[in-house]
Amino acid sequence: MTAGADHAVQKEHQDPAPRITGQCLCGSVRFTLTPPLRDVIVCHCTQCAQWTGHAVAATQVDTAGLTIDDPNAELRWYRSSDVAERGFCQRCGSSLFWRRDGTERVSVMAGAIDDPSGLKIGQTIFADDRRDYLTADPATPITT
Repeated sequence: MTAGADHAVQKEHQDPAPRITGQCLCGSVRFTLTPPLRDVIVCHCTQCAQWTGHAVAATQVDTAGLTIDDPNAELRWYRSSDVAERGFCQRCGSSLFWRRDGTERVSVMAGAIDDPSGLKIGQTIFADDRRDYLTADPATPITT
């Protein structure tokens, strides 16, 4: 066997690309993400706060990299503006996805992704719009 052929055999036996999984609160909408994923962006805009009840923390993946495990799942889409829509579980209400019209990317709520995700926060946006209760008070108790 030549060195090139030996390399080809080794390559066939390598692990496939890592798969990242996630789901809604009730488990009705399960999904798989194929990297690469963008770093998490934390968004404090009013629309995100009203949609989730707090700031949104989301990564992003190519549309082709998002697979909904059951095409008949409870996933529904809500047109939240004239340029984007938001995906959620119709059964439990979990906020799951956001996608802008005309792009090949979809944002995925970081909290819906199973650990370990390997994700990190890369940016915070609309920080001036964050809710007034989000003040950093060092005296606030923290429980683990």
